[in-house]
Amino acid sequence: MDFTISQSTQEKLNVINEFLHQEVYPLEKLLLNHQWSELFPALENCRAKVKKLGLWAANMPSDVGGSFTNLMDLALIGEVLGQSPLGHFIFGCQAPDAGNAELLHMFGSDDQKQKWLNPLVAGEIRSCFAMTEPHTAGSNPTLLDSTAELNNGMWHINGRKWFTTAAEGAAFTIAMVVTDSNAQKHQRASMIIVPTDTEGYEIVRNISVMGSEGKGYFSHAEVDFNDCIVPQENLIGEVGSGFALAQERLGPGRIQHCMRWLGIGERCINISKNFLNQRKISATQVLAQQPLMQAQIAESLAELAAARLMVLQTAWSIEQNGFQQSKNMVSLIKFHTANVVQKVVDRSLQSLGALGMTDDTVVSFFYREERAARIYDGADEVHKIVAAKQFLKT
Repeated sequence: MDFTISQSTQEKLNVINEFLHQEVYPLEKLLLNHQWSELFPALENCRAKVKKLGLWAANMPSDVGGSFTNLMDLALIGEVLGQSPLGHFIFGCQAPDAGNAELLHMFGSDDQKQKWLNPLVAGEIRSCFAMTEPHTAGSNPTLLDSTAELNNGMWHINGRKWFTTAAEGAAFTIAMVVTDSNAQKHQRASMIIVPTDTEGYEIVRNISVMGSEGKGYFSHAEVDFNDCIVPQENLIGEVGSGFALAQERLGPGRIQHCMRWLGIGERCINISKNFLNQRKISATQVLAQQPLMQAQIAESLAELAAARLMVLQTAWSIEQNGFQQSKNMVSLIKFHTANVVQKVVDRSLQSLGALGMTDDTVVSFFYREERAARIYDGADEVHKIVAAKQFLKT
């Protein structure tokens, strides 16, 4: 592997990093204090500036309005953007919109692209993804029991989903539902576009997560489909292809998640560094001079560096060999990086003392939000089993 970052990519990363420091970090207080009425207009203002910089939607190709170059560049950009909880949203490559846009770009019909993909990539609308159910194992989509029955050219959808991220304010959801309960387990489900103004679609609640319900993009909803009727042409791909599409959607997206987590870890280390260097513990010493603090910083630096190499190697492998040949590596980086970032954020919070527990820094936000990294997109336990089984078979 060649670890050299091209001059054009490095220049792009420098511009993004400077933009975060000047425009994005100052807005984090609004997020931490739930000042939504001030935050959302400020976010839109920043998004307009990003578009003018030509850095919008780094996950999508230019022919649909994005700025994608290659997966390695996308990974590096995701690492920088991950330093702020607002980064990916401001740069137009946030989940779940990113995954939905990639799905529609690969498998959507011309009409679906015109109606949903183009305005989604442009940032004119938002979307959500309804797969996980409160009463079935989220790590095994073959067990879904929400249904869609085709009747006179219309899908009749019934079921309940939860942790449908960013449902509040979304223009449409992509629902993964059972369309043939008698088919083989990997052919039971399909993906169907459901406009959120469709009768029978209801947001039941925004789920309180670690003490906060969030708002809009920063929320996770429980949603109900009660005889929700949409046209047959809202099906994405083929009937029964839902599981395969889910793998296409979630697999490469884990590279973006992992790089975002690395960015979070780097931000937290830098916050600790600044604090330790100015926090006096005596008339002549600061906390950074304590060997125990130095050892913890070293551990975090080493763990992040190792995880980063794993993720970049996986991204390189996907580009060289394709996702199917690299999916075992994806499982490894998913659970490993999720655990690394949790340890790094925890050490950072500890180093800040009582300050770390407050919302005076973004560390406590990362601590609350990123505990979920070991659960969503496949729990640690599932990825460990998948990786081990694949290794033992070869």
